[in-house]
Amino acid sequence: MDSSFLIRQRKKKLIQLLHRIDLYESKIIDALYKDFKKPPFESFLTEINIVKDDLKFTIKNIEKWSKPQRVLPSLLNFPSSDYIYHQPYGKVLIISPWNYPFLLALSPVISAFAAGNQVTLKPSELTPNTSSLLSKIIRETFDVNEVVAILGDAEMAKSLLDKKWDYIFFTGSVTVGKKVYQAAAKNLTPITLELGGKNPCIVDETGDLQLKARRIVWGKFLNAGQTCIAPDFLIIKSRIKKKFIELLIEEIQRAYSYNPESSPDFCRIINKNNWLRLQKLLENQPVIYGGKHNEIDFYLSPTLVDEPHLNSELMKEEIFGPILPLISYDNFQDLDKIISPLSKSLSLYVFTENGSFREKCIKHFSYGGGCINDTIVHFGNKRLPFGGIGNSGIGAYRGKKSFYTFTHQKSIVKRKNWIDINLRYAPYKNKLKFVKKILRWI
Repeated sequence: MDSSFLIRQRKKKLIQLLHRIDLYESKIIDALYKDFKKPPFESFLTEINIVKDDLKFTIKNIEKWSKPQRVLPSLLNFPSSDYIYHQPYGKVLIISPWNYPFLLALSPVISAFAAGNQVTLKPSELTPNTSSLLSKIIRETFDVNEVVAILGDAEMAKSLLDKKWDYIFFTGSVTVGKKVYQAAAKNLTPITLELGGKNPCIVDETGDLQLKARRIVWGKFLNAGQTCIAPDFLIIKSRIKKKFIELLIEEIQRAYSYNPESSPDFCRIINKNNWLRLQKLLENQPVIYGGKHNEIDFYLSPTLVDEPHLNSELMKEEIFGPILPLISYDNFQDLDKIISPLSKSLSLYVFTENGSFREKCIKHFSYGGGCINDTIVHFGNKRLPFGGIGNSGIGAYRGKKSFYTFTHQKSIVKRKNWIDINLRYAPYKNKLKFVKKILRWI
């Protein structure tokens, strides 16, 4: 079948998906609220809107991205025309997480399908309302041999991983990511792992401290801290630390009132196991603000912890909740001692007006990506590849990068026959000196 026809058909399906998301918008927001009281504003801004933006961008560019890309040929192949063909891998498995269950399921699905793959999505069982609605939207939009959603628990995910796939895309924890990687290795299946880590957030004394506090509070407590790129802990210049704590508390209260439990803008921890894990992390910690909780509702208030021991469990694992440890520093050597022993993080944030300090932080530390003077917003730019390094992930996606993530780059040289230089053919007698002379000029 003509490839341009297939691309047009995929484009039509993506347009149908866009219309269906518009149709189901209120139900998507309701499902996210039922799963963990996600505020409607956050549901739209951080999930629905990004998915729609991805769809529009892909619909606009799918035909251009699918065309063979012509590259400059090598003189060694003269005369020729050289191309990169973008070929779908085939059968793709996407395993998505619970923290952004709509966005992190559909965003890779859109790109994998647009690239021409058959896609199987395994959404999280921890968000049953959203996962069920996702399955319904997919059934109403795609044929089963195009995209299918399979609901189930961890055993279902394990069963799927036991099958042979042409590509696997996983978003989730480091612990589960290692198991997925092991499963993929059995068949040498290429894989993208979008994981997490302890994302440092460095705050120096320069600039508008109030604005810094506001942006940090937003990025940390969005989704109740259940964001893989949320600031995990703050490292604050010692001489402004006391003042900055006051500003953080002021901004928390501005955002969520004096009683965040009653705020319609503060969501809940996803389930009891995660709630208990966070309670355990707070044991014997110097809590200076917050720490209030309600097991019935899986509520934990925005919480500040002052100078936790660097060897405590709170500082060993990714927090993934509304707990913000605060650590002081005096110089760059202090920063290095705190950050470098940790596994490479998915993100790092620096709040400073000092250009040389900013560049030193960017270049010295190894991490997936980040922001200067803000948090989280780098994910919102589809033109920036998003992904981790080391323990925080393998590979990247977003926008055009997503399309190429799900395609094999096939290199093709199309030789011409109107001339054939016989220099490369045996016998080689008296040719080596001439070849070396030519190669010096290539």
